[in-house]
Amino acid sequence: MSIRERTISDLTRRRLANFRANRRGYWSLWIVGVLFLFSLGAELIANDRPLLVSFKGALYAPFARDYPETVFGGTFETAADYSDPFVRDAITAEGWILWPLIPFSDGTVDFTPDQPAPARPSSRHWLGTDNQGRDVAARLIYGFRISMVFALALTLLSSMAGVVAGAVQGYFGGLTDLVLQRFIEIWSGLPQLFILIILSSIVAPGFWTLLIVMLLFSWTALVAVVRAEFLRARNLDFVRAARALGMSDLGIMVKHVLPNAMVATVTFLPFILSGAVAALTSLDFLGLGLPPGSPSLGELLREGKESLQAPWLGITGFIAVAGMLTAFVFIGEAVRDALDPRRMGA
Repeated sequence: MSIRERTISDLTRRRLANFRANRRGYWSLWIVGVLFLFSLGAELIANDRPLLVSFKGALYAPFARDYPETVFGGTFETAADYSDPFVRDAITAEGWILWPLIPFSDGTVDFTPDQPAPARPSSRHWLGTDNQGRDVAARLIYGFRISMVFALALTLLSSMAGVVAGAVQGYFGGLTDLVLQRFIEIWSGLPQLFILIILSSIVAPGFWTLLIVMLLFSWTALVAVVRAEFLRARNLDFVRAARALGMSDLGIMVKHVLPNAMVATVTFLPFILSGAVAALTSLDFLGLGLPPGSPSLGELLREGKESLQAPWLGITGFIAVAGMLTAFVFIGEAVRDALDPRRMGA
């Protein structure tokens, strides 16, 4: 192993040790990561379709595909409704049914409740139901997954765009920097909420539509940080040496300057992630986000505001959103400590 490889390895080891030393950030990362992995398999945890059905010796996986009712001795060719007592009795008479932990999906309405909607928490509905009779625990799991996927996608795409824009500004400077900086100042001053209101009246809201619109305004978050790093490094000796050796501007930016700028960039990522979650929650709360009926944390908070007689709705939404944002802040603090050069002592 070369001296350079040993140095990089030692530096990485120290950074990981500093990250683990921040117990709040370290455990927050584990908790968020485990919850996100579980939410990716939400259909296996909360679903109104069984995981497995054994009927006359044959195995079926209803959560993965539709089966007509005739397969289980029914009359109709339509997809089987496993909450129908006739279908359940027909299956259990000659087999068995394996239900998920929560036998309700995000949009499943409980037509046989033991309490009027919104129902308080019980053994049937762990976190109660909303004002339409849908299971809150199931909607919380699916809403957490949507929030995480949306926030991760928005953070990744906006960070890539911001790094490219900041790198071009800082490396070339001069007129390029001046023009792009004035454009960013004008673009950042646009009323984002009003534009979202106008767009929501023109196009149908959806996951990808909302992601694109949010991306148009969120890419400027990292521009200033990356620009400052490139402005600082573009006249350093190693950059001048690479330029004198004939290396292209793109090669210098990617190989020599960008690694130095990534330290500050990575530090900001958890905070950008928390901002994306807060933005999606706020838009859903105002009715400008995902389509109506979509499982989202913002809609859960709005239902809690509209149903004050059902405090479990607002409390559940508040704990979920506050827990996510707090965990992201703790992770960001741990990343900041891990990359802090003042903590790189032997």
